[in-house]
Amino acid sequence: MRVLALDFGSARTGVAVSDATGTLASPIGVVERAATDAGLERIAELVVAHDAELVLVGLPLTLRGERGAQALETEAFVETLSGRLAVPVETFDERFTTTLAQQTAGRAPEDAVAAAHLLQGWLERAR
Repeated sequence: MRVLALDFGSARTGVAVSDATGTLASPIGVVERAATDAGLERIAELVVAHDAELVLVGLPLTLRGERGAQALETEAFVETLSGRLAVPVETFDERFTTTLAQQTAGRAPEDAVAAAHLLQGWLERAR
């Protein structure tokens, strides 16, 4: 199953996609202002372009595993996104993905690399 992952942020949202076997996550770019109509439309286009069967959105829990203001904003985004897509939208704990992205060398935008780390963690857990 191919999965599209989002590291949601109000300004920039990193995007990654899995391979068709659900083994490897790759960063593919950034969507600016993803919660706007234009941003939501761009995400819908990416879902179709990559034949994604699921969209995974990182849920920024606190270190204690609680939902703070960012998590509530993300959950509102997920609710809106779910109404726009024909595929399921799930959340997954994204703690430490930004830190991992900052430590990862490469040319992809940091937000997209964070989305790839999020997705890779989900893929490994799903096995």
